[in-house]
Amino acid sequence: MKTVINKEYNGTPVRVYNNQHEASIAVAQHIADLIKSKKAVGEKAVLGLATGATPVEVYNELIRMHKEEGLSFQNVVTFNLDEYYPMEPTAKQSYVAFMRQHLFDHVDIAEEHVHIPDGSIAEEDVPAYCEAYEQKITNYGGLDLQLLGIGRTGHVGFNEPGSTPDSLTRLVKLNEVTRTDAAAGFEGIANVPTHAITMGVGTIAKAKKIILMAWGENKADIVQKALESDITTEIPATYLQEFDGVEMVLDKGAATKLKF
Repeated sequence: MKTVINKEYNGTPVRVYNNQHEASIAVAQHIADLIKSKKAVGEKAVLGLATGATPVEVYNELIRMHKEEGLSFQNVVTFNLDEYYPMEPTAKQSYVAFMRQHLFDHVDIAEEHVHIPDGSIAEEDVPAYCEAYEQKITNYGGLDLQLLGIGRTGHVGFNEPGSTPDSLTRLVKLNEVTRTDAAAGFEGIANVPTHAITMGVGTIAKAKKIILMAWGENKADIVQKALESDITTEIPATYLQEFDGVEMVLDKGAATKLKF
């Protein structure tokens, strides 16, 4: 399995695969190698995880590696990017439910090593909660790897247009485009929460490695903007141009508007 294209694009390493499946397997292998290398020296692998359709095949491959190849998650600590607010952890649309369904219930990760923003806390407690979330990441030595998707607004996590590059974990108002894209899962936009708790752009920037994944021609426009536009608060993904350790992993569809 080889990349179709593997080169820097405006200073950002970009790997393009034939399809989403091949790309997802490659990302999963990178994560598995990180987990194993950390285990070999008695350290924890600290992963920043994403939700949505983009990482599902990555998680499927990690589950397969766990079941068929003995990949252990006992030395893995995870921090999820975000969660809708308000949102009960038991709700089917919660990212707690998503992560259990697509990864955690199928591997041997310790419950106490899993961290997902709590969408059920009282609003007055959110600022202190977000500060504590940041501190937990710091206490583990920071994120070794952060997985990202990209929304049509150019958001990473739920850092919508207007987010600053130094923003940290916080409560944010969701863009209407983002809410519209989520409407099917909530049986209509009226049921989509208006806010979310998200890691900030500054939180993501501290990760030692960042992999942004995008699949399909419907992501081609925003991928092109993320790589080619001037850095702007209107497209938060453009901030990645300035971060160290960033890599973009695409399938052919998502790369169709890039000129290599």
